[in-house]
Amino acid sequence: MPAGILIITHGEIGEQFIKTARSILGGQLPLACRALSAPPNCDPEKLMSEAQSLLNGIDEGDGLLIFTDMYGSTPSNIATRFEKRADIHVIAGINLPMFMRALNYADLSLANITEKALSGGHDGIMRCQQENRNDSGRSGYDMQ
Repeated sequence: MPAGILIITHGEIGEQFIKTARSILGGQLPLACRALSAPPNCDPEKLMSEAQSLLNGIDEGDGLLIFTDMYGSTPSNIATRFEKRADIHVIAGINLPMFMRALNYADLSLANITEKALSGGHDGIMRCQQENRNDSGRSGYDMQ
């Protein structure tokens, strides 16, 4: 049985990650994924209860990975309360390469999916540069 993923974020960021992943992967996701939004001025205890309900719905026995958008924020604080369970891992700072890497290695153990997600997040962050820059630092393309 595969691991499940819960994304807890500000606004609808988590839902957009899932929607984008479905688009990239052709509709089906290899892992059960749910998103939970933490609106401004939310009740953390109510959000904790909602998170627990969502986790129960995707827990197939091989562990759960919770992604959050920003460490130290309400979504992160709620997620880390679940990390007391050995079968739940929490990663803050979700980005699309991280999420896609986790989905692409759905057949691995929770520990290995977590490591793949972390490496995908790190490897997916880079400075993009055009190869043909002139001496002024501007690209060789005229954008007028």
